[in-house]
Amino acid sequence: MRTVRVRRYVTPLREGGSLPAVVEADDQGLYVLKFRGAGQGVRALMAEIISGGIARAVGLPVPEVVLAGLDPALAQTEPDPEIQDLIRASAGINVGLDYLPAAVNFDPSADQVTDDFASRLVWFDTLVSNVDRTARNTNLLMWHRQPWLIDHGASLTFHHAWNGTVADPGKPFAPIAEHVLLPRASQLAEADAALAPRLSGEVLQGILNGVPDEFLNLAAADRQDAALADPAAHRTAYLRYFQARLADRARWLKGAIDARG
Repeated sequence: MRTVRVRRYVTPLREGGSLPAVVEADDQGLYVLKFRGAGQGVRALMAEIISGGIARAVGLPVPEVVLAGLDPALAQTEPDPEIQDLIRASAGINVGLDYLPAAVNFDPSADQVTDDFASRLVWFDTLVSNVDRTARNTNLLMWHRQPWLIDHGASLTFHHAWNGTVADPGKPFAPIAEHVLLPRASQLAEADAALAPRLSGEVLQGILNGVPDEFLNLAAADRQDAALADPAAHRTAYLRYFQARLADRARWLKGAIDARG
């Protein structure tokens, strides 16, 4: 992953509870910045990195994810006290997503996708336990007439209360029944056959290596889990989870197929 430095706060995106913002970085690019000091905490940033990396590995369109260094001194130029507090609480490394100019929210009643794309997206969201792809909040943007995946901070629901063990990796993901594209996901078995082989242990390890040690240490300290105190062991726990979930995917895949039926 690339690392950039935030040099200008452009505008807040007042959607959801995390108050992300459009910022300009030292590479002259614009990014949607996800703040480590927001209410969801550092695990939401880890989910952006991990789920975004998995989406890209299986060929789904996701804006580039970068690590973004934030200087708390930027708070001095912001008149809004809430934004000032958020910037100060987020000093250090945060996560940014490449800003897609002029993109518009996906409208399930008007925007069309193929059954193949819908099936691949439902498969991916089931794998990463993403609860945030409903008709109420699609977390899809249309850009250059193509759908793009955004905002995976609510995925990986398991890691908000775990000690690194894999309890039931094949458990069906019940919220997939509310997925905005489930009605179009008529090729889930075909998507499974195409996508699962792309997520080898080496690929998954490469994605997990992109999570900064600092994030892993903060997450472990918050839960006070001694087994996850070492960043390498923490990454290994995530690797075991995804490998077990892929190995036992017949059950959660059937759950998604049954939910569609």
